[in-house]
Amino acid sequence: MTTPRNSPSPSTSTYKNAPTRSVSVRGTDFVYRELGPEEGVPLILLIHLAGVLDDWDPRVVDGLAAQRRVITFDNRGVGGSSGSTPATIEEMAHDAVLFIRALGFDQVDVFGLSMGGFIAQVVAEREPHLVRKVVLAGTGPAGGPGIDKVPALTIQATLKGALTRQDPKLSLFFTATAGGRQAGRAVLGRLKERTQNRDTSVSPTSILAQLKAVKRWGRQAPSDLSKIHQPVLVAHGEDDRMVPSRNTADLAARLPRSELVPLFPDAGHGGVFQYHEEFVARALDFLAS
Repeated sequence: MTTPRNSPSPSTSTYKNAPTRSVSVRGTDFVYRELGPEEGVPLILLIHLAGVLDDWDPRVVDGLAAQRRVITFDNRGVGGSSGSTPATIEEMAHDAVLFIRALGFDQVDVFGLSMGGFIAQVVAEREPHLVRKVVLAGTGPAGGPGIDKVPALTIQATLKGALTRQDPKLSLFFTATAGGRQAGRAVLGRLKERTQNRDTSVSPTSILAQLKAVKRWGRQAPSDLSKIHQPVLVAHGEDDRMVPSRNTADLAARLPRSELVPLFPDAGHGGVFQYHEEFVARALDFLAS
């Protein structure tokens, strides 16, 4: 393993201005951004399907970084990171651990969103000494109801978006109500705030591998969540058409040390972006306790 190249202290700027850095491990260059205070346990963010560095809502990252050292990154083969994207969640989790170790961390907290939440579950189970606390949002357990339908929904929304010139996130991440659409447009606007040194878009090959991984996760036998002994905070929108919201109750019931955030009203897959102020406050309280 190598240490981060030219890695200064975490940036105190906002996420839209945070520099993009790189660390190399076993022939793979992982790109990442970090900001927030140096002290304390770092918080590693694991992004959703087809997401890159610029798909994190800056209000969520900046809010968390007000009190925590926050690190976002592209896993292997995604965005600006090199290599080939794995087609299983377990391999993605392995790569995430390699990245964390390459930065020299012996203990971290992890926040997984959607597919990132699948990865976070595997990392927490396999690396109990590395992971202190876990935040899961818009996600579900292996074999969870409806998760294997995510690839079909994603492809359908992407094709529709291309025909209507509309970002597929608007229909996939937010409800079809007036409030949901308004919130969706606000989030999409925030995702464009960074205008310089933006990340590379995820490639079709990478998306295909991720879709295979998600489908496999959805069709796996239910995982033994009792093996995850770390404290876990679970959050979700009340009307998620991608990862059905009932998966949240399942996670909360089966995780030994879980806390369930009341489902965000009139919110879907992007509920933690839509309700960023409430979510950040709850997440920071949980991580500090």
